[in-house]
Amino acid sequence: MRTYFLALDLKDDPALIAEYKKYHEQIWPEITESIIESGIENAEIYCVGNRLTMVLKVNDSFSFEKKSKLDASNPKVQEWETLMWKYQQALPMAKEGEKWMLMEKIYQL
Repeated sequence: MRTYFLALDLKDDPALIAEYKKYHEQIWPEITESIIESGIENAEIYCVGNRLTMVLKVNDSFSFEKKSKLDASNPKVQEWETLMWKYQQALPMAKEGEKWMLMEKIYQL
């Protein structure tokens, strides 16, 4: 099992942040299915202010390329991603079109 940490920002608007959190209280079942299908065994999102960190625990079948292909071919995932972009914004260092960015581990005890 591998673990990945990713970061993304929300638009710095308390009402939008509250709406975003509300959506994540009950994820659409199709989104949960797509997460599991890609080889993700556990996913958690943490929030402080408008900064998000996502923790993914994945099995050996997972790859970001596989996940991207599955997402691109799933209309419900595309609908979810479009809706979530209403609340999200790229990190300042993100390239054009880049959303969740993989974080680099710099320390471990």
